[in-house]
Amino acid sequence: MTDTENNRRIIAVAGPTAAGKTEFAIEIAKTFNGEVVSCDSMQLYRYMDIGSAKPTPEQIAEVPHHLVDMIDPREEFSVAKYQNLAKKAIEDIFARGKRPVICGGTGLYLESLIFDLDFAAEPESEHARDKYYEIAEQEGPETLYSILSEKDPEAAARIHPNNIKRVVRALEAFDSGRPIEDINTAPQKTEDYEVTLIGISRDREELYDRINRRVDKLMDLGLLEEVKSLVDMGLGFDDISMKGIGYKELIGYLNKEYDLDEAVRLIKRNTRHLAKRQMTWFRRYKDMNWFNVSEYNDEHECMEDIKSFLTPLFTR
Repeated sequence: MTDTENNRRIIAVAGPTAAGKTEFAIEIAKTFNGEVVSCDSMQLYRYMDIGSAKPTPEQIAEVPHHLVDMIDPREEFSVAKYQNLAKKAIEDIFARGKRPVICGGTGLYLESLIFDLDFAAEPESEHARDKYYEIAEQEGPETLYSILSEKDPEAAARIHPNNIKRVVRALEAFDSGRPIEDINTAPQKTEDYEVTLIGISRDREELYDRINRRVDKLMDLGLLEEVKSLVDMGLGFDDISMKGIGYKELIGYLNKEYDLDEAVRLIKRNTRHLAKRQMTWFRRYKDMNWFNVSEYNDEHECMEDIKSFLTPLFTR
């Protein structure tokens, strides 16, 4: 590896919610002279501190974090905007001689940084494109592919179900009546930098227990009061920012659709389902280097193994 390639290498820490990605990313950043770039669709928003499980002020004091607490929840946001902001943050970190460490569980956001994806769209089609990507993120690639199979079976037969970019492009082409070009071309990895993928996982029983306990903790910290304050700001079901797990269920409670115990049950269930979809998404990456924390005596031992894996990559 040349010095130039070494200096243009980023580390991406991904995995399901509640796996402990933030703690590992911070330790990796401290070890390899890095700064963290959030890859989380909820941590971007201001005023949404508890439900998004943002890094604490103490954690931010340890290592600088980018793309956290910067977007008003009433503002329209998209993966294209995320890609633009994240790449600017990455270049800023590189320019200061630091190492970008991407951290988060929003698969589509990570995809926008790993692959050379062009999210440019005509104004009238941008909303539809975001809608399709949101379906892929929230419900999984298979749901998006089933929509294409119903609309255009011929196009679906030529595209791999996990090639989300091409599935979306085919849906756009069908909706607009335009011909599909280069439909068999697979997404190309970005040439802006090299990417080393670190996957953090845990055994399902342990992960689900961590999810349930984290939801209880978020409620104790005042998640309901946070949602009430957002509703008082005029936010509701129709806002993209309020579609996050924890927020939408508590809005249902505030609208008297069910009681608080049911809202908490739904948050736990939906978070578990999200974790399952995230694992399905990240397992698509053949070059993901997985570390199952449950297989170690403790997190410190796992972290030491990750450091041992990463160190040779940055040895000149």
